[in-house]
Amino acid sequence: MTIKVLLVDDERLIQAGLAAIINAEGDLTVVGEASDGAGVPGEVNRLRPDVILMDVRMPRLDGIQATRRVLDTVPEPPRIIVVTTFENDEYVYDALKAGAHGFLLKRTRPEEIVQAIRMVAHGDSLLFPAAIRELAAAHGRRGGDGGARWHDRLTEREGDVLRLMAKGHSNAEIAQELFVSPQTVKTHVGNILAKLQARDRTQAVILAYETAFITPG
Repeated sequence: MTIKVLLVDDERLIQAGLAAIINAEGDLTVVGEASDGAGVPGEVNRLRPDVILMDVRMPRLDGIQATRRVLDTVPEPPRIIVVTTFENDEYVYDALKAGAHGFLLKRTRPEEIVQAIRMVAHGDSLLFPAAIRELAAAHGRRGGDGGARWHDRLTEREGDVLRLMAKGHSNAEIAQELFVSPQTVKTHVGNILAKLQARDRTQAVILAYETAFITPG
């Protein structure tokens, strides 16, 4: 099954380079390109891509607002990867909080770009533990009342699973660490996302840092 990709970037050279990388793969294809976030929901409804590569900084409507609009207005929205020049970028942090499923640097190697697209298309998140920790340390608002609303609702085992998620562990790795089955871990992850009202693992981990359930240090 071919994975359909929508490119959103205001730099034509970046668009052309990404399109060449993606279209060279037999299981990936670029179905459309946009140069501003404002038109993205319409293009998504028209083209029905599986994955969006979304530039985080654009002049009219940036990738953060475009991500929110797609996830809030499009039925069965595609997966979104934000693309950025700088790793420790407040725009990236806000885009991940808005629901993006991960981020890539514009200098990422071609083979890593196509692998990232395949990962998110199949339901995974691009969770880079060190990068998320650094973003949370630089931009997160730790502490406050936010944590009190859900910390006490997590069971002890769910808390253990969330901490291992923050380390970038897969369900299989968490299962091995905690001596439980992968299906049990999957159930715990689902419960965690529901209690945190998070779309995916990345959002859950960011919220855990932001409310000081996990500290960047």
